[in-house]
Amino acid sequence: MATLDDLKAAFAGESQANRRYLAFAIKAEEEGYKQVAKLFRAAAEAETVHALNHMRIAWGIHSTADNIKEAIAGETHEFMKMYPQMIENAKAEGNKQALRSFELANKVEQTHSNLFEKALSNLGSNEEVDYYVCQVCGDTVEKTAPNACRVCGAPSDKFKKIC
Repeated sequence: MATLDDLKAAFAGESQANRRYLAFAIKAEEEGYKQVAKLFRAAAEAETVHALNHMRIAWGIHSTADNIKEAIAGETHEFMKMYPQMIENAKAEGNKQALRSFELANKVEQTHSNLFEKALSNLGSNEEVDYYVCQVCGDTVEKTAPNACRVCGAPSDKFKKIC
């Protein structure tokens, strides 16, 4: 059992390192340090390799239908239980930045759940749909970027097309 716990902890650590390094790469780019940004992105990719290896051993990767169902359950948990509690905690502590971050994420998680539900219903149809993600709040939309984000109001140029 200790090894399984270690795999889970290693997966979490590697996953978090990936996200931190990608954030560091963005900051390095903004400051004009292109080579450092490239190194951060390379390290982030390596951390992803490690995380995926640990995940395969600890949990496995199942059929696409099962993976979508797991995603739906996770997203639903986030907008029904996890973020509402975090929102209440941030309100109680008067942490306005955390409150805004949690509220924006909470609104988007229901959208993710709905998109996964749609994907499960359409599994096998091979219909190709473009997705766009707001780089301010994470809102995810199909087909084309809106003129303004429906969650945070960001303009369309803040949406990134996902390839």
